[in-house]
Amino acid sequence: MNILYTTNDIFCSKVGTAICSVFENNKSMEDIHIYIIGQDISSENKQRFQNLAVQYSRLITVIDLGNLKNYFSFDFDTLGWNPVVLARLLLDKLLPETVDKVLYMDGDTVVLDSLDDLWNTPLHEHVLGGCIEATVNRTRRTQLQMEHLAYINSGVLLINLKKWRETHTGDKIIEYYRSRGGALFAPDQDAINGALLDQIFYLPPKYNFYNIYWTYSYKFLKHLLGDAPYYDPETFSDSVRHPVIIHYLGEERPWRKGNRHRFKSEYQKYLRKTPWRDESEETGWTLYFFCWNIFNFCMKPFPALRYHIIDGLIPVFMKWRRHQRTK
Repeated sequence: MNILYTTNDIFCSKVGTAICSVFENNKSMEDIHIYIIGQDISSENKQRFQNLAVQYSRLITVIDLGNLKNYFSFDFDTLGWNPVVLARLLLDKLLPETVDKVLYMDGDTVVLDSLDDLWNTPLHEHVLGGCIEATVNRTRRTQLQMEHLAYINSGVLLINLKKWRETHTGDKIIEYYRSRGGALFAPDQDAINGALLDQIFYLPPKYNFYNIYWTYSYKFLKHLLGDAPYYDPETFSDSVRHPVIIHYLGEERPWRKGNRHRFKSEYQKYLRKTPWRDESEETGWTLYFFCWNIFNFCMKPFPALRYHIIDGLIPVFMKWRRHQRTK
């Protein structure tokens, strides 16, 4: 099994924790090769990755990304997201030719169970599979010409890399990004959705499980999609009962002091098994989490109102992130 992560130096401890969770819950899998496309990763963190590989008798290969702009013939603005997110569009250029299939996962994930079923999921004629993100608003889907299609979250992608290369999928996605002025709200994610449209296979939500699944009901999420496809109730319920990949979306992240994320203890469990085990929690979030917990308590009976408030606040958060990155 080939697994890919992308990261910069600051995020290495989170990626290390994610990798550890893969190793711990897939001990029966004969071969696991982790690829990390990294930007400005220190020699210390590279050595830590190798120590983790030795600890589990697995392979970890770090690929230096270099200057991301060398891969794009146009100017782009990632609008608050770290530019390293665009590296997942360059799989055909950065991964070895011998890799025909790869599971991409964001660094802010942990794996709670075997990935065997996911890895062996047939994609049929599709080049990649991903999980539906029902909360993406209708305006954005319309801008991407997806009014009647489900939008996927790119945090977990099962990719037929052989077909990706044969069909020049990476070039198509990058060209779509260029045609939109190199400025999409969620750059790589919007570009993947807008370029591929109905060519995406929908994976069960248990493989990209995040906060919306304990915040909103199945009925409400299905309503948000209108006539776009969504999961059947059985697939949804099974995912809620048995999530496999936890994705720590949003600001309530388990490495931030004071958060109450439902799967915080799972993150801490795997972190303690890594060479980054002594890393301190991120401080400065006390007031945020105080307000966030009050908001969630008050909004629990009013999911539609909560959704519209959060949807309106997302651009504000993105502007804040952008400001933090340029300070």
